[in-house]
Amino acid sequence: MMIDVKWQDYITADPAIMVGKPIVKGTRITVELIVEKLGYGESVDEILEDYPHLTREAIYACLRFAAHTVHGKRSRKLVA
Repeated sequence: MMIDVKWQDYITADPAIMVGKPIVKGTRITVELIVEKLGYGESVDEILEDYPHLTREAIYACLRFAAHTVHGKRSRKLVA
């Protein structure tokens, strides 16, 4: 299943909301929170259960935004 979303339709940032962190539009849910939950193994369905006002598309938009953010950035040595 492929979901084609434009992150710009779902993600915004405003210095007055969550200290300017990127959030899902119309919420105070940060992209960081969603990506972190997915990274720790939560499924999209579990996130939707915890945050029923989110949509599957909004969650995938968070991932697309994260990919966009790191795309093209120069890598530097990461220390374990």
